[in-house]
Amino acid sequence: MTASTAGSSDEILLDHGTGAKLSQELVQLIADTLGDVYVGIMEDSAILPVETGRIAMTTDSFVVDPPFFGNGDIGKIAVCGTVNDLAVAGSRPKYLTLGLILETGLPIERLKQVLVSIRETAREAGVQIVGGDTKVVRKGEADQLYLNTAGVGVFEREPLSMTDVRPGDKVILSGPIGNHTVHLLSIREGLGFEQRVDSDCAPLNNLIDGVLDRVPAGAVRSMRDVTRGGLTAVLHEYAGKLGRTIRVDTPSLPIQHETAMAADMLGINPLHCANEGCLAVFVDPAAEADVLAALRSLPYGEHAVTIGEISEDTEVLVLLRDADGRETQLEELLGAELPRLC
Repeated sequence: MTASTAGSSDEILLDHGTGAKLSQELVQLIADTLGDVYVGIMEDSAILPVETGRIAMTTDSFVVDPPFFGNGDIGKIAVCGTVNDLAVAGSRPKYLTLGLILETGLPIERLKQVLVSIRETAREAGVQIVGGDTKVVRKGEADQLYLNTAGVGVFEREPLSMTDVRPGDKVILSGPIGNHTVHLLSIREGLGFEQRVDSDCAPLNNLIDGVLDRVPAGAVRSMRDVTRGGLTAVLHEYAGKLGRTIRVDTPSLPIQHETAMAADMLGINPLHCANEGCLAVFVDPAAEADVLAALRSLPYGEHAVTIGEISEDTEVLVLLRDADGRETQLEELLGAELPRLC
């Protein structure tokens, strides 16, 4: 078998999931396409070195609609989402696993496109794929393909924790919010905004390492990647954990003009929108300028901005403050405003 075929078929067949010859050919196709980022040995478990006494571990599943979009696909999101979850804890991501659920009829070339995205994003993030699994389901039982990952990171510095955030700490965003949701939703609905608003999908571990290397220990209290539920979910999570009010200056929110236009047209709030390349960083106020400078000096952090602060108030609230100082409460969504975006 060559890397352009899986048996004699140009699409996924149920027999690719039987564990027989076609399955082995499919696994070989995956390994060949992943290339140097795949270091599995085709046995039931990967045996891996861990240099430190503590590890971070995460898992995630990806059911993106649409799975292929303007500047990325479900494969890129899978690596970014897993790497970012590890990195915001303060760990250095090292290893990922990759599980694929493939729908019968998926073109092999489409599968290869996803695998190439996984390979290139893993290279950028400096992580290795050390194991995986494939399953095949009948037509209509999946939307082309679903992915599952697990990730392991190692700690070379103290972990970051929500519990280290204090009253007076500043809240910084690494970049614009809402772009990923607007990009994908525009493709779904045929609105045309995807030509002007790219998904923000990116691996953020190098940005995080760069910031933590440039500022004193303790300057960054905690980080969270702003994904499902958007900025609203992150702020409410922290407000609840800390038992504090968080105040956000609405004019400071980094929302691209076209994103705001599209959100208004669609009747959605950018603060609730999923992102795949945005950090919320909780910072010692004495280090705010240094953290902003570090973020802005690195790829994916050029548009970093302070948006608010943790208050002394012990009521669990998230308040939006307009240019005139008027405050309104930012309510948390009961459910998903827009499902299957990450």
